[in-house]
Amino acid sequence: MSNLTEADKIYLEKVLDMGSGYVLDFNDAAFGQFFRRVGVDIHSAQYQTYGTSKAKKIRAFWDQESDVLVGQVLSELLDVYEAQCDFGSLELDPNSLQKCREIVSKLNGKPTVSDSFTDEDFLSQEFEIPDIRKLPVDFAVSEVIKERLHEAQLCLRSGANLSVIFLCGSILEAVLMGAAHRDPEKFNRSSTSPRRDGKVKPFHKWTLSEFIDVSHKLGLLKLDVHRFGHGLREFRNYIHPYEQLTSGFSPDEHTAKICFQVLKAALADIAGERH
Repeated sequence: MSNLTEADKIYLEKVLDMGSGYVLDFNDAAFGQFFRRVGVDIHSAQYQTYGTSKAKKIRAFWDQESDVLVGQVLSELLDVYEAQCDFGSLELDPNSLQKCREIVSKLNGKPTVSDSFTDEDFLSQEFEIPDIRKLPVDFAVSEVIKERLHEAQLCLRSGANLSVIFLCGSILEAVLMGAAHRDPEKFNRSSTSPRRDGKVKPFHKWTLSEFIDVSHKLGLLKLDVHRFGHGLREFRNYIHPYEQLTSGFSPDEHTAKICFQVLKAALADIAGERH
């Protein structure tokens, strides 16, 4: 029996598109062939304890088999999901995909970033703001970035925590958009590029979250920046007062420091000054 939790299964069922009894775009024959590669007869009576649909059979498989076998199958199914997203038959959900990859790592006995890396670990690292000229932005934009970096430092020292978050988010988004415009083919071909109606969205319609996911997939941002960068992105959403009011969010110095650390680490990644 695998150690998948109910929360794990919610993420997996969403990514594998299991809501109506199917699993991705598999027909019965292809589904059976996929499982035969790992020595499993998924259509046998053993896996029909919940019913005969493909979704119900895989739920029985999760409940009956070991973490190692379930992890192996899920890893390959997630690869199929990414391939189908690339060809437009499914719409990519990068955040849910990342969560599912972490679930697979857990099944395989590999610690995830959230298990092994804390806020304090991240804050304890030393990151220098790189030479702005090494960033993939035009000169005019680089001058604005310099001004905003200076202002963010002033806000951090004066306790203007919410302003730090907004400034950091705006700088990171501008630099990642610049990276995308500098190498559009690479960004557009990524399996995590956001799509609408089967086509990659134009860069000006990408969210900060989408820029972070694709940049990490392309190796531009390291794993710790990917993880903590989404925290910055979520905090930045509170630029809308009603969002902040609804959530009851009140940023403190610790939150502001993490966001500024994310920005410094990301800029160092992008400039190639972090090893």
